[in-house]
Amino acid sequence: MLGDQCGLHVDRALLSQSPKTGLRCRMVLQTVSSVLRKSKAKPNGKKPAAEEKKMYLEPEHTKSRITDFEFKELVVLPREIDLNEWLASNTTTFFHHINLQYSTISEFCTGETCQTMAVCNIQYCWHDERGRKVKCTAPQYIDFVMSSVQKLVTDEDVFPTKYGREFPSSFESLVKKICRYLFHVLGHIYWSHFKETLALELHGHLNTLYIHFILFAREFNLLDPKETAVMDDLTEVLCSGAGGGCSGGSGDGASSGGPGAQNHVKER
Repeated sequence: MLGDQCGLHVDRALLSQSPKTGLRCRMVLQTVSSVLRKSKAKPNGKKPAAEEKKMYLEPEHTKSRITDFEFKELVVLPREIDLNEWLASNTTTFFHHINLQYSTISEFCTGETCQTMAVCNIQYCWHDERGRKVKCTAPQYIDFVMSSVQKLVTDEDVFPTKYGREFPSSFESLVKKICRYLFHVLGHIYWSHFKETLALELHGHLNTLYIHFILFAREFNLLDPKETAVMDDLTEVLCSGAGGGCSGGSGDGASSGGPGAQNHVKER
């Protein structure tokens, strides 16, 4: 997986750090391992009821960002920039950043701890090239996502980088597909691995990445509101002050914020 390559760079960085810094990193990892030993998933893959409290919605955590930049200004299409070029550049960047964010907790996302690709009350299934639904574990699903997106963003016929090459007529629909998959990955990190992210003190990076991604997707209508309704509660909290007006509006009660939402598992 691409995350493994990122992990190699992280390992090299740790080796080059001072003994004190390296000790702190080891202590953090030991803390994460301790937390995980105390919060194993049940054999059927469903977390115990006590763990269903959404820690990522606690005010002390939602306030954490790595910048106070006005993201609304950051996502707007600049003058004299082609729309497809702007979509291609940002989509590629989001892919790399989300892949890197996932790589920080990938060792904790296993077939045992994450037996399904779950986000709140939704379980996602992968669809192969023939359209067949494939049930898989979360790490398998995310590996499929990263591999397929990597293939797309490096394909000159889809994401042209050379002067004079045209974008395909299906480019916008492909970007929407990529964004949908990347949203699933972000949602899974929040739902299943926020404890690890918090222990590694990377929740500020995750929040900032989520805000930027959601505002960009909303700016260009890249995500169906029904698709993102599962994370509407987080979107409302994080984006309300980011100049984006990101509150959900599915209107069909699909949001995971309602009472008893966790008791009804949907499959997609």
